Amino acid sequence: MAMQTTAADEIEQLMRLHPKGFDLSLDRIRALLDKLGNPQDHLPPTIHIAGTNGKGSATAFCRAMLEAAGLSVHVHTSPHLVHWHERFRLGQKGRRGALVSDAVLVDAIRRVADANGGAFITVFEILTAVTFVLFSEHPADAAVIEVGLGGRFDATNVMAHPAVSLIMPVSLDHQAYLGDRVELIAAEKAGIIKRGTPVIIGYQEQDAARDTILATAQRLGCDVSVYGQDFHAHEEHGRLVYQDESGLDDLPLPQLPGRHQLANAAAAIRALKAAGYDLPIQHIEQGLQNAEWSGRMQYVSSGPIIDQAPEGAEIWIDGGHNPAAGQVIAEMLAEQEEKRPRPLFLISGMINTKDPVGYFSAFAGMARHVYTVPVTGSDAGIDPVLLAEDAASAGLSAQPALNVAQAMRLMRKDWPDLEAPPRILIGGSLYMIGDVLADNGLTPT
Repeated sequence: MAMQTTAADEIEQLMRLHPKGFDLSLDRIRALLDKLGNPQDHLPPTIHIAGTNGKGSATAFCRAMLEAAGLSVHVHTSPHLVHWHERFRLGQKGRRGALVSDAVLVDAIRRVADANGGAFITVFEILTAVTFVLFSEHPADAAVIEVGLGGRFDATNVMAHPAVSLIMPVSLDHQAYLGDRVELIAAEKAGIIKRGTPVIIGYQEQDAARDTILATAQRLGCDVSVYGQDFHAHEEHGRLVYQDESGLDDLPLPQLPGRHQLANAAAAIRALKAAGYDLPIQHIEQGLQNAEWSGRMQYVSSGPIIDQAPEGAEIWIDGGHNPAAGQVIAEMLAEQEEKRPRPLFLISGMINTKDPVGYFSAFAGMARHVYTVPVTGSDAGIDPVLLAEDAASAGLSAQPALNVAQAMRLMRKDWPDLEAPPRILIGGSLYMIGDVLADNGLTPT
């Protein structure tokens, strides 16, 4: 009897047949979806989210608030951290959605691959088609679909009528694909905007990004809401104050840590309103407090890593990997430092499509030392010796290590007389964070 294959086996086989990377075009996936009966045209009301940073947080907030209201929500995110199934969450009425089962995912992958018939296509395009098949075949009240890369030519951008287009903070990343100026990248993100569809523009650090997105939305006759103009959020007396033309809402602070989450939460609230979901305030409150997002400023309190670390260490993991993400993470750690001072150490791995010096620069003057480690989950990992040189170029003390466990051992040996147990950030790559989660039994569910 033949062995039963898993979804991971099926995807591994696809990766041997098809390119792993990005080949930005919509022609191939449109042709494939046409063979499948155009499932992208049969989705529940969809919140389509683009942006360089903050997409995942906005997704988590949208999902949590809708689920708090008892609605079923399909969610597509990428990349995954540990298992492919994380990309496909199927909504369940009256309770939180669940990652797709292996049997259901295997069946969908096979049907999509059979329909493709061996034609040239990328694996991401096949998996995006799988998303549309799954989400069209399982009833739900809403869907939240996160863009994979860019926007205009991303495989998710075949949906003709999303309920709302939400564009989160835009900054430099993936320059080889999207351009080397923020307005060029913003134009690619704005490519998800559809004529007459509501558009929410989240916080934009650079006016050029905001203005580019706004111009596209106005040209397409969209109703636009801009963070800082049409809706706002700030912290007051330990609460989140959200404001738009309807008035003020006094809300609890988000469960997700960091001041940047105030603006992310506000963008999610505004997007749900624009999509037609008039949620009672208690469901918004519950959603803010229930939102979770693995691998992003995640506090680790259990697992083998605790035993490896110096006694009493406080450990955070975050997959942010570009300069803007580094700034946000550094600000969040500065908040922690104000509450409870501790020496900060970084354990970092990165891939060669990123800007390591830009990322590390955010931690100059904060981090006591950096241990650089390999990224085992990617062929594009930067050699730890070279990465340590990048950290040094950013003004940090740094040295390479074989892996996270050795970095912890070196920390105990080299820094035995710290004034307080260390605060440790493990980050720089989602691939690396996935390995850490898997090794510590923290697989996302």
